[in-house]
Amino acid sequence: MNGQAGLVSSRSPHNVAETSRRFCAAARDAGLMIFAEIDHGQNATDAGLPLRTTRLIIFGNPRGGTPLMQLNQIAGIDLPFKALAWEDQHGETWLTYNDPQWLVDRHQLGAAADGVVTAISLGMKKLVSAATA
Repeated sequence: MNGQAGLVSSRSPHNVAETSRRFCAAARDAGLMIFAEIDHGQNATDAGLPLRTTRLIIFGNPRGGTPLMQLNQIAGIDLPFKALAWEDQHGETWLTYNDPQWLVDRHQLGAAADGVVTAISLGMKKLVSAATA
């Protein structure tokens, strides 16, 4: 799925719950912390509103995000990183996250962020691969 600037989406052969579980397991195995999991779909149901299955995972490591905030503290609005597992109107499951380079551009972090962003980008690709394999 493409078309939304700053977002990276990968199709998952698993349902949302399994994609989320696999993502969280891979993140923990990589030494990342899971700060929160928000079940938007269940919250909508509880409020009597329709919403396809949608789960937000908030995760990270201060060693990854802090250097970005040191360059521009306002980058903290987009940190820690998030991944959204969601079901589209065709019943397909997707895993979407903010492109780390988009954060560099949005917060004008410049070349000083290159090393951190490269590491984060590679790490995200591994996590998404593990969740969607």
